[in-house]
Amino acid sequence: MKKDNILEVDNLKVSFKTHSGEVQAVRGVSFDLKKGETLAIVGESGSGKSVTTKALMGLLPKPHGYIKEGSIMFDDKDITKLKDKNMQSIRGKELAMIFQDPMTSLNPTMKVGKQIMEGLLKHQKLGKEEAKKKAIELMNLVQIPNPEARMKQYPHQFSGGMRQRVVIAMALACNPRILIADEPTTALDVTIQAQILELMKDIQKKVETSIIFITHDLGVVANVADRVAVMYAGKIVEIGTVDEVFYNPKHPYTWGLLGSMPTLESDEEELFAIPGTPPDLIAPPKGDAFAARNKFALEIDFVEEPPMFKVSDTHYAATWLLHEDAPKIEPPESVKKRIESMDHSEEAKR
Repeated sequence: MKKDNILEVDNLKVSFKTHSGEVQAVRGVSFDLKKGETLAIVGESGSGKSVTTKALMGLLPKPHGYIKEGSIMFDDKDITKLKDKNMQSIRGKELAMIFQDPMTSLNPTMKVGKQIMEGLLKHQKLGKEEAKKKAIELMNLVQIPNPEARMKQYPHQFSGGMRQRVVIAMALACNPRILIADEPTTALDVTIQAQILELMKDIQKKVETSIIFITHDLGVVANVADRVAVMYAGKIVEIGTVDEVFYNPKHPYTWGLLGSMPTLESDEEELFAIPGTPPDLIAPPKGDAFAARNKFALEIDFVEEPPMFKVSDTHYAATWLLHEDAPKIEPPESVKKRIESMDHSEEAKR
């Protein structure tokens, strides 16, 4: 493993056995994660984002879901080779996950304080009083007011935003080195969403954990991530720093995602939508999986899968448009307008 990497995923392939055949949900995904970095993985539903993170956590539903190929290096060991028992000692302690809906992550019959203390008692081997003290500290860290009293309450006595804070406190209980946040703000309204994202950025500075942030919303990414990986049909089609992917996108699918983002100026114009639907991954298409939905597709897109072309040392995209012999095609006007409006809002923040 490279010195500053905490995680290295190489050629990960994950499949599911179904009555209709093998669903190739993740088809050769490679990326790394640095210490203290936030990597966002974005894409439509069904692009393989959540399956990738479930594979990282060893949470694929067995026997139907399985890792077909590839490696996940963490702490200089390939965790795909670990037995369930060994994975359990890593999960929660070294790798923790925040799920989309806090209500499904919390036990409705158990007091919130006890649920936060559970990980501390199991993984940190703390005594009851110590665990209670640490749970109150964690509730303070995630900005839950009056934690001593709220420890004794049940999940239904908390609002959606406060429940998500409890889930974040539970995930942070064992000082995980990697925190995976799977669409952690989707179930919340916009104002609470912004508060939770701000909270996660703030916590990251304090505890120096690395974060993998899963979302279908590119707008969320701009404020939280250092780097972005764009996924489509089980593959990463573009990866780079936030600025590279937002202000110099190269893949037509990234153009589509950016173009469909609403902005404050977009009330007069039509919202752009990517035509068609993602392909059936029981029988993935030949060539570029996005070709059928891509109005800029070249003939070769329907025949041969594009490799990852290097745009810069940190920016890569899998599109034949980057080939030296390809016609020079610019992003559509709607995408350029989005980029300009994002530029203005960034300036306004400064």
